[in-house]
Amino acid sequence: MLDINFIDIPEGTFLMGASTNDGHPLDKETPQVDLFVEKFKISETTITNTQFKEFIDATDYLTTAEKNKGSYVFHLLLDQETKDKSKQVNNMYWWYYVDGACWKHPFGPNSTIEEIMDHPVVHVSWFDAMAFCEWSQTRLPSEAEWEYAARAGSQYKWPWGPDFIKDGKYLANIWQGDFPNTNTMKDGYLGTAPAKSYEANDFGLYNVIGNVWEWCSNPRYMDLDSFKKFTYKLIPPVNLDNIDNNTEFAMKGGSFLCHDSYCNRYRLGARNGNTASSTTSNCGFRVCK
Repeated sequence: MLDINFIDIPEGTFLMGASTNDGHPLDKETPQVDLFVEKFKISETTITNTQFKEFIDATDYLTTAEKNKGSYVFHLLLDQETKDKSKQVNNMYWWYYVDGACWKHPFGPNSTIEEIMDHPVVHVSWFDAMAFCEWSQTRLPSEAEWEYAARAGSQYKWPWGPDFIKDGKYLANIWQGDFPNTNTMKDGYLGTAPAKSYEANDFGLYNVIGNVWEWCSNPRYMDLDSFKKFTYKLIPPVNLDNIDNNTEFAMKGGSFLCHDSYCNRYRLGARNGNTASSTTSNCGFRVCK
């Protein structure tokens, strides 16, 4: 029996987007918009390897990475032997396309998830996340729902307040050091952390920033103001018949690779996205109902 702990999110209003111009203009983080959100339920963590394995065992579903016979892995997560057999990405030398990398072999064909079953599942495409939702009778959150739940009433950049480091401690899994060469791991992790790490936000959600990117239900690059069109549910309709591998969908939250010098999209109001077929070692999802 699939075990997902859902958090009841109360109805309410919030300012969606960023209050400062810290992001990329194409991401359309500003100006903020005032939105009302109906109550809903959202998983307290991203979907873990344990939960995703239950889905696979029940359905024999083949993920996008498995169909493609490989996926993208961050270079410091790979041993030299795997690097030598893999293709380095042009202009982004810190990524390798690794044959055999997928959700159950996150660092290449000789790796396993046996020791990280409580970590977020990774190497999942938007299509894979949607398939999990169909099986589990859940859905992906819209960007608006995700941000409302992640903020939990906070209007700061971070769930816990104005300063990223609180009482001398890191409260999220991002990059520290010289990106992408040296990670000092002051937050405790080089790659993913367990899905239930650090302190939860005021609604009870874990790791809403950092750790792994989280797929959302709506297309990328929507104007913030356009969410008002979708009444209180804030869920844009998506016609799956019109979706191909290159259709881009929104992602929120940032990942363990976020760093101010390269990608500061781990702020609550930050926005990002990727193609629906994209699979990487730093992207997962959480679910709603």
